[in-house]
Amino acid sequence: MSNPQDWMRTLREADERRPDFPGEHLIVFGVGMALMVSAGRPGRSVLARALIGALAGAFIGRAASGTGGVARIAALLDQRAARLR
Repeated sequence: MSNPQDWMRTLREADERRPDFPGEHLIVFGVGMALMVSAGRPGRSVLARALIGALAGAFIGRAASGTGGVARIAALLDQRAARLR
């Protein structure tokens, strides 16, 4: 792995292959929300707030779109709604 793109690709592929554990996305979402609240606390510099907010967004995005996440649940609900029509 000579460059960062290869390293990131290998990391993503390993993450996609591993099984989810129960509640994983809920935990990740909770961490993201806690970071979001933390970013808004007074006394932090603008840079710290921006970095914490970006990290919070990454956690929340991961919870929503990762394997088994909200996107998968939404697809299942959409399939169920299509069958009821």
